[in-house]
Amino acid sequence: MDLGVFLIVAVVFNEGMKINDKLENVLNAQVTSEYTASLVYTQLAYHLKKLSFDGMATWMLAQAEEEREHAAKIAEHLLARGSSVELGDLSVPAMSVESPVDAFQLSLQHEQKVSEEIRVIARVADETGDLESRTLVNWFLDEQISEEDTVGNILDRLKIIGADGTGLLRLDADLGSRSGASED
Repeated sequence: MDLGVFLIVAVVFNEGMKINDKLENVLNAQVTSEYTASLVYTQLAYHLKKLSFDGMATWMLAQAEEEREHAAKIAEHLLARGSSVELGDLSVPAMSVESPVDAFQLSLQHEQKVSEEIRVIARVADETGDLESRTLVNWFLDEQISEEDTVGNILDRLKIIGADGTGLLRLDADLGSRSGASED
């Protein structure tokens, strides 16, 4: 095969793997959103640490690390497909955290927001016929089911415990045993 023909074939193949601009934009927005989620969890950890719930703070910091891993997973997908990774502005919304219930309620609300963002990406991947990105998105859809379930269960336990100090300390110790991200 002539080198010129090879280069043309290689360029055409690479263009076939290129992500549609609309999908690239929503994936890049999700990279930013995952990094923002990491900052949200870090901020929640600081609030819990201030309230002397060190175990819950440890859980939140592990969650923050997991969110950074999610951002990297999407970024690597973009790069592997010949796209650019462009981070948007990162900012953490103001939060009022007076109790562990407040912290985990904010966590659940944030996970629900991320779930909706992932569903938008799924719709765009379907609309553009990008099966390779859809595989990635399916993993994230499953992950969000797990995330919402986990945080929802913790929130339910907190509501059952109420103001019982012994129960709160037990749950704090239990959540503090989480060692890091990638528990999937």
